[in-house]
Amino acid sequence: MDSSDFHVFLAGRSSVRDFTGEPVAEEDLDYILKCASTAPSAGNLEAWDVVVVTDEETREALSEVAFNQEHIRQAPLILCVCSNYVRAMSRYGERGILYALEDATIACTYMMLAAQARGFSSCWTGAFDDEGVREVLDLPQHLRPVALLAVGKGKEPAQSPPRMAVGEHVHRESW
Repeated sequence: MDSSDFHVFLAGRSSVRDFTGEPVAEEDLDYILKCASTAPSAGNLEAWDVVVVTDEETREALSEVAFNQEHIRQAPLILCVCSNYVRAMSRYGERGILYALEDATIACTYMMLAAQARGFSSCWTGAFDDEGVREVLDLPQHLRPVALLAVGKGKEPAQSPPRMAVGEHVHRESW
């Protein structure tokens, strides 16, 4: 893949909230998770964990604590990506909280792009009740749910929304 192909790949990804319900095969899930395990992390501690959810009742419960977002219920696969504070704080103290959040978001990004590489659509969802997710998935207290990544075959191809010009984000040498 050359740099032009890579840009097309990235620009072709967009959040999808309408899924066919077709299951994600185990080998595709394995690929997604193996890709996530290659994500960079602070001190190579990989301060993230993921809960794989395919059960319909559990997806329903997650949808409820995610403010009844239908795509959480509808997608055949939900990856609840969590930051693992204990793992990062063991080396970095208080700063490890930030590093764990960063590790989780980078790993989730890799999962999202790996899903796209396998022909799946996804939607990163950050709007949910943390304690509700913790309760539904029986998460230990040292984990913080960072994202619910809905994955599946989209009913319609992803359409990228208009984006800000790159120059709107970039400041050189100082603000």
